[in-house]
Amino acid sequence: MIKRLLAATGIATLCLVSAASAENVEMWVRSGIGDAFKKVVEAYNSSHENKVVMTEVPFSELVQKYATAIAGGQAPDALSMDLIYNPAFAAAGQLEDLTDWAKSLPYFNSLSPSHVRLGTYEDKIYGLPLSVETSVFAWNKDLYKKAGLDPEKAPVSWDEITANAEKIRALGEDTYGFYFSGGGCGGCMIFTFTPLVWGAGADILSSDSKTATLDTPQMRKAVDIYRNMVKKDLVPAGAASDNGTNFLTFTNGKIGQQSLGAFATGTLVTQHPEINFGVTLIPGVDGKPSSFAGGDNFVITKGTKKIDAVKDFLGYIYSEDGQKVMAKYGSLPTRGDIADRVLEGLDPRMQVGLKAISVAKTPYTLQFNDLINSANGPWATFTNAAIFGDDVDGAFSSAQSEMQSIIDSGQ
Repeated sequence: MIKRLLAATGIATLCLVSAASAENVEMWVRSGIGDAFKKVVEAYNSSHENKVVMTEVPFSELVQKYATAIAGGQAPDALSMDLIYNPAFAAAGQLEDLTDWAKSLPYFNSLSPSHVRLGTYEDKIYGLPLSVETSVFAWNKDLYKKAGLDPEKAPVSWDEITANAEKIRALGEDTYGFYFSGGGCGGCMIFTFTPLVWGAGADILSSDSKTATLDTPQMRKAVDIYRNMVKKDLVPAGAASDNGTNFLTFTNGKIGQQSLGAFATGTLVTQHPEINFGVTLIPGVDGKPSSFAGGDNFVITKGTKKIDAVKDFLGYIYSEDGQKVMAKYGSLPTRGDIADRVLEGLDPRMQVGLKAISVAKTPYTLQFNDLINSANGPWATFTNAAIFGDDVDGAFSSAQSEMQSIIDSGQ
């Protein structure tokens, strides 16, 4: 009896020790992050002693709330951070240096390069890819067919896209040939519009991010393409005031063509099976494709006492099982070395989003919000004024000057 009691006591003690050693990782994510991350958290929590406690924060509040929480010593252990904000928080000394651990990962060199680049500050790594997003071009095959176009032929130039848009608009009523969120949505337009100039070798910032390079022949041509479609009534009037709320207008079945995020492939497949669509890369103004590499980086708050538990969770995300969970719900693989296996059996159109990674870019600047994302910033103001306004030259001049002023003030 005593032996059995001791044995039972020993088992209970082991259980208590095991329970005591388990960690609850506090992690914040932006609202609208989608099912991919939520499902991978569920999968991890159901198979590991450590648990991830996920809190959603409104996207527009996340950066400020995180900065405030850090200042007050109340920050979460980890954060899913829009990769474009990674440099600023790293520069402020608020994130854990992951360099040695990251480079020890056997698959480090296969991680999404744009994410790693944005996660790097002064040659140290402070963020690693969590969710990978690229911008792609989608067309409605049923509307193509109704307009007398080949529904299986992806357009490869903006002349072709414009011509197709005219034929689709000719179907009449509320059917339009193209759509974009242009009403001061800087994030939308950097995501879907800038690839037109990137593909042609131009950019809006110099390689060292110290000079605004907005006014180029390539950008002038890109603006003309969009202005022309607006002038010809190929774009719904609502595009001029859309701040991003209607970014997925393509899902209404009345839009013939639109540049979207690769995530929309999963959304269309799972939530809008009635939309018969194709996906291809976004052509540049000279026909060479490009894309915006977006998504989130996984960052760890400097000073957290749960760094090992956080790393264990990220390691699970990078495992083949974790990558498959993410991909099933619309996120592209962050690991190129197993991407084919991860996407096996899923909708083949997701491969286009993956292919876009190799031609994608992401601006690197500590002032991304002031320059690009702010609704009242120079990029958002420029795209709206240049495409919908009457003074194109004035729009270029004002934006170029304001962007340079912001850059200079931050140096």
